[in-house]
Amino acid sequence: MSAIPLADAPALRAPARRTAGVLAVLAALGLAAVAAFLLLSRHPHTRTIVPLPAHADTILVLDVSASISSDTYSRIGGTLAALSRSGERFGLVVFSDQAYEALPPGAPAADLAPFVRYFTLPPQARPGFAQTFPPNPWSSSFSAGTRISAGMDLAHSIALAGGRHPATVVLVSDLDDNPGDLTRLATVLLAYRRDGVPVRIVGLNPAPNDLAFFQRLLPAGSKVVQAPTLTQAPPHDTTPFPWALVALTLVAAAAVALRFGWAPRLDWRSE
Repeated sequence: MSAIPLADAPALRAPARRTAGVLAVLAALGLAAVAAFLLLSRHPHTRTIVPLPAHADTILVLDVSASISSDTYSRIGGTLAALSRSGERFGLVVFSDQAYEALPPGAPAADLAPFVRYFTLPPQARPGFAQTFPPNPWSSSFSAGTRISAGMDLAHSIALAGGRHPATVVLVSDLDDNPGDLTRLATVLLAYRRDGVPVRIVGLNPAPNDLAFFQRLLPAGSKVVQAPTLTQAPPHDTTPFPWALVALTLVAAAAVALRFGWAPRLDWRSE
């Protein structure tokens, strides 16, 4: 298409620069949307009971003390079953009055599945007989006491040992701690806040006063959710697709298309 000679062509240079600027901004927004989409795809957050950073270590701290009732055992089983399907990587710390590392950090989520059977009632063999949970490996080695500080302290050390970015710690407990352990527990939780270790809590029907104690001491943004039972529908364990980001990209592309469709480019030159 040949250019149209105009006597006042210099007056069009400013609108032309503005148009070029608008197109450059739209192109930059499109590139930013593509970059954000790629980053979200590579570093999603898994929605399994609690939001967990994908492809990063998570330390699960499991309360198996005597304060855990048979009713909440099924919630432990539901939590472990859901996390075992997440495809992420976990370490496992089990505690009562003391704590020990049952799985090292970085273990595949599927390694949590064998623990589910200890918190699952077997099929009722004969009517009239109450079902009981299978004996677990900790019933003979742990006492009846509860020291949440023991589990959280061990998990804190493991989380910091991973390098510059500490692992996320997920506490699964009814939060009913021994009164003599509360001072030590407060010190440990303050260390989490000081060191920037992310904490999530999966509650096993915690009492309101126990829940309030933890919420006062946990780092800002720490989540407290209720554990599911094995009979409840499991939560989503997949990363949500960023539909909003895709919609914004399509809107920007449509705006550019309309711009060129309704206002074709005019070539001009000085007379």
